[in-house]
Parts: sequence; C-alpha cells; structure tokens
Amino acid sequence: MAKEPRAAKDVPREIGRTARRSLSQLGWQRSFVALVLLALALFIALNSWRLPLLRDAEAALYDLRAANFAPPTDTDKRITLVVYTADTNRATGQISPVDRTILAKALGQIDQLGAKGVGIDVLFDSPQDDDDLLRASLKGMKTPVFLAFADNRTNPEAITYEQEQDLRAFMQSAGGVMTKPASILLETDTDGVARRWPRQYPGLPPLLSIALTQGGADADPRFASFTGPIRYRVPSASDRPVFDKIPIDLVADPETAPLVADAIRGRYVLIGGDFSDFDQFDTPFTRTGNPVTGETRMIGVEVHASMLAQLLDKAWKQRPAMGLKILAGILAVALGAATAMVQTRTWVLAIGVLAQFSLFLAVPFLVERAGYDTLDLPATGWLIGWLIAYTAISSGLRAINAAQREFAQGALGKYLPRSVASEIMRNPDRLSLHGEKREIFCLFSDLEGFTKLTHAVEPEMIARLLNDYLDRLSAVVLEYGGTLDKFVGDAVVAFWGAPIAYPDDGERAVKAAWAMYLAGEEFRKSVPEGVPKIGRTRVGVHYGEAVVGNFGGEGRIQYTALGDAMNTAARLEGANKPLDTRVLVSREAAERSGLDWFRPMGAVTLRGRKTPVEIFEPVPDMPEEQRSLAIAAVEAHARGEVERVKALTDTILESVHDDDAMMNLIQRLRQTHKGESYVLG
Repeated sequence: MAKEPRAAKDVPREIGRTARRSLSQLGWQRSFVALVLLALALFIALNSWRLPLLRDAEAALYDLRAANFAPPTDTDKRITLVVYTADTNRATGQISPVDRTILAKALGQIDQLGAKGVGIDVLFDSPQDDDDLLRASLKGMKTPVFLAFADNRTNPEAITYEQEQDLRAFMQSAGGVMTKPASILLETDTDGVARRWPRQYPGLPPLLSIALTQGGADADPRFASFTGPIRYRVPSASDRPVFDKIPIDLVADPETAPLVADAIRGRYVLIGGDFSDFDQFDTPFTRTGNPVTGETRMIGVEVHASMLAQLLDKAWKQRPAMGLKILAGILAVALGAATAMVQTRTWVLAIGVLAQFSLFLAVPFLVERAGYDTLDLPATGWLIGWLIAYTAISSGLRAINAAQREFAQGALGKYLPRSVASEIMRNPDRLSLHGEKREIFCLFSDLEGFTKLTHAVEPEMIARLLNDYLDRLSAVVLEYGGTLDKFVGDAVVAFWGAPIAYPDDGERAVKAAWAMYLAGEEFRKSVPEGVPKIGRTRVGVHYGEAVVGNFGGEGRIQYTALGDAMNTAARLEGANKPLDTRVLVSREAAERSGLDWFRPMGAVTLRGRKTPVEIFEPVPDMPEEQRSLAIAAVEAHARGEVERVKALTDTILESVHDDDAMMNLIQRLRQTHKGESYVLG
C-alpha cells in the first residue's frame, strides 16, 4: 500500500493548530460571545415568526406573496352570498340585531329554490319578537341549515356569557334534523389580519365551511385540523366578482326571488352582513389592495366563503418539512459566517451579499408559487440571522487581526535587556513560554500632562518628543541594570531581580527611580519653543512577589512580570499626583534599598486596595534636621500624640513653605488620627 503523502497527512494537524491559535488570540470571552451570537442568529433564523417586530416584517412579506400569487378566478358557481346591507336595515328599521322576519322569508325562498346547504353568519344571541317566525321557518327547512355559534370562552370580544346563554337557548328551540350549529370563529394574527384557518377548539361545533360539507362528497377530512393559510382569490375581471353577492331583500321577496334562482339552486348559500363598519376583516390584501377591485377589507361571511371554496377545491397547502426549514436556517447562518471570512475585493463581496439577500427573499416566493404553505417560513429571520452571524465572525476576525498586528509590532519594536539576553544565551530553554515566582523590585513611571499634549501638537512632533523621552528613561533603566519590561504610551515599566537577582537590586532600583525623575526634568527643559508646558515625571517603586517569565505565543516572546507587586508599583506612581510628590517608594522597597535618602510620607490606602501602605519619598539633598522632624512627626501620629504632631508640624512649617509634598503630609497628619491611613480616591 502506498504511503499517504506527508503534506496531506499534515493538513488536519495544521488546520487544528491554526484554529487553536486563532481561539487563543481571540480569547475565551470573545469566543464565548461569538458562539452566543451564532446561537442567537440560528434561533432568529428559525423563530422570526414568533418574535416581536420581526413577526410583523414576516407577515408583511407573506401578505406580499399571498397577494401576488392569489389565483384569479371567474365567479364561483358553487357559493352564493346573501347579505344584509345598509338599505336592508333602513327598510326594516333594525340594525343590531338585524331583522329576523326577512331572514325567515329568505330561508323559505332559498329552500324552495333548491340550495345545497345554508350557512348563517348571524348570531341569535338576544331574544326578538319575531323569533317564533324564524324558528318555524328553520324547522320547516328541507335544506341543511347551519346556525352561527360562538362562545365567550373562545371569542370574548364578540359575545358575553349572558349572550351565549341566550344563543344556546335559541339553538335548542330552533334545532332539528336539518338545523345544526356551526362555529363562525375567525382568528387573526397579532396585527389583526385573518391569514389562517382557525383552530378547532374542544367544545365548539365544526367550522361553518367544514359543517356545510361534512358527510358529503365535498368533505375533506384534512381540513378538520388544518391551521394553514386561507386561500384568498382575486376576480379575473372587475365585473365578475369571486362570489355572487345578493341582497337578502331580493331573495326574501317572492316576486323577485325567481330572478336569482340560478344563483341559489344547487349552491352553498352563506348569509351574513355587509356593513362598512361591522364584521370587517383585514386580509393579505389590506396592505396592497386587491389587485383587481382595489378593496382592502373583507366581510366575515366572505372569509368563510373563501375557506369553503378552498375546501371544495381541496386546496390543502402542505408545509415544507421541518428538517428543510432547519437546514435553511443553518445554511443562512453558515453563509453569513462564511461571507465574513472571505477576503476579496469590496465590489465582489457586495455582489455576493446582494445575491445572498436576493436568494433569501426569493426562496419563500418560489415556495409559495409551488403551492406550499409559506406561513411561518422565516424570510426576514434568514436575513437577520445572516447579519448577526456575519457580525459575530467579522468582529472576531477583526479582534484576531488586531492581536496579530499588535503581536507583530511588539516583536519588531521590543528589545531584551542585556541581562536577559545573556541569560538566554547561556540557557536557551529560558526562551520557552513559562513563568516563575520571584521577589522583585517593580517600577512604574508616567509623564504628567502628556495625553493633553497629544491634542495640542502635531503628530510628527509628538512622535519626536515621545521617542526622545523614552530613550532617556530607557537609558536610565539599563544604566542601573534594570529589566525594561514595556512602554505603555509615555509610561515606562521596569523591574529588578529577574531574570538574575543581585544583592544591590533595591539600591539600583531606587537610584534609577530618582534618576528617571531627573531625566524627565532635563527633558522638560529641552522641549522646543512653541510646545505647551510638559509636566514632571512621576515614579512608583515597590518590592514584592510577581510571576516573571516569557509570555506570548509561538511568534512573539515578551519577558515580563505579572502580579500584585506590579499593580502596587503602578498605584504608587498614580499616588504622586494627589500627594504632591515626585517619587514614591513603599516601605518594603525602601528598607531593602540600603539608602538613607527617604523622608516618610505617612500611610495611605491606595485605590483598589484595602491594606494601607507606608510610603517614602527619596530626597537625597534634604537636610538631616528636616528629615528627622518628618520622621518624628509621622511616628508621633502613629502613637496618637496629637499635641506633639501639631508642635512638630508647626516647626516643619517654618522652613518648608515651598515644599508641596511636606505641606500635603502636614495636612494629612492633622486630618487623621493615631496612625490612620489616608484613603486615596
């Protein structure tokens, strides 16, 4: 058997390494957010019909499909509408409830003319004087008649509990072999549009359209539980309506009834109201208007007629398989993610995006045209899912690219201290990615007011000044044998004690801190004319435990220190500003320096820490007498000797009027009690 080429075998391994590297660069938090967004994209792509706002957009697109693909038809010769009109109400003198005498007469004529079945979309939910006449007419019918029924449980807006009881009483008194109840419930979506067949609730009689055909050749058992779309049709011409609509007055009159005999004989007759302000329903034509007649709303009895015609035509719409819908949602999200990863020209990408969007919008129209049920088919959901997936992946890729750029910049712009380079030359294994706990002296510096300066000076000048400043301070660190960690803007981070520790690390660290302050002062004097005034350099030094080592990735090595000791040094640097000092050294670092340069600055609680820190400021040229007074004042404060603190600080005040740091210390000692630390905000 021939061996598989090595390059082919290495492909999966290389893909795995690339994926792991990308995830590492992205970070677990961004990776988690990206996965959550992808899951959200898939959820929306599958469930947009159930989500607010998106549901309305989906409904609007469905209405557009339903209106455009509504089948044209000549007048349906199987169904006739007999309607009460405003003229009927004026002639009978009754509006609500409608006149039942004229209905009784119309039923008699319809029975004689040989209708196939009668459905009455009028609720008899309140007793009337002519009920006996109507009951007699109903009991004498040879044609099957189905009376409208609704209950308060499923349709509380249309009928109260009391009306329901009156309706049931009328049904019982008028019912018989040929007269039975039928549900006239019509359900609308959240936007008030009647798009779907209503559910068949337990306890309700069959829907009017199902009741009329039940037990006959026209019956279709599939519609008994169908909740798909109502098929609305449009007339093939404006003068040929979908359904014949005859005023009830014409049918009730024995003299005129024969004139409409052809529209009654052998047909299903639906009786209801045709009023401009009552029993009107929004349909998919509401937004666009009926393309032939321009009508936007439809009376309830015509909605029932549309369902009956759909049943008679056995136009039962099948929903696309759930598996296909899920696959389509996954494909939309996958396309969004894949598009984000494609690297090509902008115009090519734009064409690709437009093509995908067109596909998402076109597929539901094609499925509708093929005769399937596209209610709940998430066209908008696919678009939004695509957008979220695209955003999630493109954001992640931008983060990875930014990390890679920073990675490359760090590799080009960094240099190792001589001590680190020497250690690596002697022991190449030190280049591996690992860390170790070490006791080190940590230093942070910062240039006051440099951020404001960047807004007031040209970028070229900022670059020249910053390079000059960092060169000066870097030279100081290296001169005193420190490890240059990194630059953060105008800030310099360094440490002593790693990778190689020396007995005088503390002394060199403190001397370097003071020398950095002086180098900053020299830099201020060398600034060209026209550049706004630059502040002084502030430095913080602390001694403590940190994790030190090479960190980064396979393509970048940075020797750095991490941990609380580094954070404390940074906080000490920041404390210089509120304390009016230049260099602050913690007790831990001061005691290990072996120097006698320090004057005490009291105890403070640094921002973000609970434990107070005793701090000192190195002042090499301070007279010994003043240094002793400051030490005595701080010690008296620690013992709670208020009067002695006042006396000592009064003495100090006589000679330090121009020393802001000492004035600050005196104020803090007088404001606090018995060694209490001063809390920095």
